[in-house]
Amino acid sequence: MNVLEVSGLNKFFHEPVRAQVLKDVGFQVERGEFVAITGKSGCGKSTLLYLLSTMDTDFEGSIRIAGEQMKGKTNRWLAAFRNRNIGFVFQFHYLLPEFTSLENVMLPARKLGEYPAEHIEQRAMQLLKLLDVDDQALKRAALLSGGQQQRVAIARALINDPLIVMGDEPTGNLDSANSTTVFGLFKELAIERKQTFLVVTHDEDFAQRAHRRIHMADGSIVVG
Repeated sequence: MNVLEVSGLNKFFHEPVRAQVLKDVGFQVERGEFVAITGKSGCGKSTLLYLLSTMDTDFEGSIRIAGEQMKGKTNRWLAAFRNRNIGFVFQFHYLLPEFTSLENVMLPARKLGEYPAEHIEQRAMQLLKLLDVDDQALKRAALLSGGQQQRVAIARALINDPLIVMGDEPTGNLDSANSTTVFGLFKELAIERKQTFLVVTHDEDFAQRAHRRIHMADGSIVVG
């Protein structure tokens, strides 16, 4: 089953002059795939991820997630769809420092509002345990190490059982040992839980070990 279908995707920036950033991009991602997007800085990969995340709807072409066309939807619809179906992991974890690890993980599920607080807390604890940071559950995020913070951020991305997790340089702020750990977690989740990952990365080792690589140059896909 295709979780994501992209076809004829073009993106233009209009300031200071009109410039085409993405050129006729098209690809598909199946459920349970771990896909790395690579390319030199400025090639358009972060712009692509931003469009796929539904945060920017000013594009030409088609983006379908779970069969739903993202073009033409209201911001309110997109926000609800995003919270339910897309998890995010960034280079910087963006945890709320004054909140505990557990509270940070619970936030997207509380916003979704589909389950009672007890259920959300139980699921959050299960994810923290899965990511081997359950012993940090009641510690404020500001007191965690960088590797621990990124694991908590991954748990937060998974709390609503999203269809796809999108990552923007998720290992870019980690040392090699923690980068290897994060990669292992993604691969394990893709294989064992059929979780889909689409990750922009400069980490060559990370990209080579993904199921598939989409390599970009000058706004186009050259491998993928």
